[in-house]
Amino acid sequence: MKRDFVIVLVRPRDPNNIGATARAMANFGLSQLRVVDPYEPTWQSAVSAVGAHDILQNAQLCATLPEALDDCTLSLAATALKNRKLDQDIVALPRLPLWLTGQNAGQTALVFGNEKTGLSNADIALCQAVLHIPTTAKQPSVNLAQAVILTCYELARTPIPPAGKTADGPTFAEQERVLAELDALLQAVQIKTDYSAEQRKALLRGLLHKSHLSKNDLFFIKTVAEHARQKIEERPL
Repeated sequence: MKRDFVIVLVRPRDPNNIGATARAMANFGLSQLRVVDPYEPTWQSAVSAVGAHDILQNAQLCATLPEALDDCTLSLAATALKNRKLDQDIVALPRLPLWLTGQNAGQTALVFGNEKTGLSNADIALCQAVLHIPTTAKQPSVNLAQAVILTCYELARTPIPPAGKTADGPTFAEQERVLAELDALLQAVQIKTDYSAEQRKALLRGLLHKSHLSKNDLFFIKTVAEHARQKIEERPL
């Protein structure tokens, strides 16, 4: 089945990097760009540049990363591995096309952080996998635009076989609705853990990502959790 790619830039600060991203996408046949919470003067400078490509003119501006991932069935966070404790699959860029063949088809987001800090741990936790561009130990990270260029080139250079699974997977938004219902159930039963509310959600999200459940499976889990919560809340005190 068909796989579409979305390039997501999170809080970019340099108009030159934004422009170079759009050119790289055009060079290698990608067209969907989403930009999360850009610095407004930087964004206007990039879009207003002479010869700005249609990709920039048609880019989708998003307030948050979840909004940018809303309709995506798969997402990879591009980051250097130094000083990161990661729980997701780590996919080296040369392996990306092969890795994708084992995943559900649908819309795939490739997520890149800003020039100064990259992606936050919270940003990375929203994605199912981590995309790693191998570099020397002395210089573990690459420039934002360079990372996008290398990724677009690799996808164009190596044809991606049809997806190994026959159906589109659940979207980010669909998984988040299940997560919200499971979290509400845990609150209803007043479960005691050492996790904060955000840590609990992150744990549930990670479990959903690892499970690779179908839409029907997720719908069943959501229905069970919803009915269980309602029964608990209806009990007399």
